[in-house]
Amino acid sequence: MCTLKSGVLLTETEYGMALLDQKSAEYWTLNPAAAVVLRTLLDGHGAERAAAVLVERYEDVAADVAAQDVASIVEDLRSAGLITP
Repeated sequence: MCTLKSGVLLTETEYGMALLDQKSAEYWTLNPAAAVVLRTLLDGHGAERAAAVLVERYEDVAADVAAQDVASIVEDLRSAGLITP
């Protein structure tokens, strides 16, 4: 589970998501898989559920790969200052 940091705006697009940090005026785009992960986390679920959703949605993704992808996405979003744990 996580939340967007104060001042970060999110919009869903047909290609995933776009995030805007109003303080820094930096803009990020997330591909559909990363958008699924972030949406799952913002909906109150943890990393394990986010990985399970990836496996459900993208049937050719193995559970261990999905877990690694979720960890990487979360770390990237935290490092960019977009989410709080």
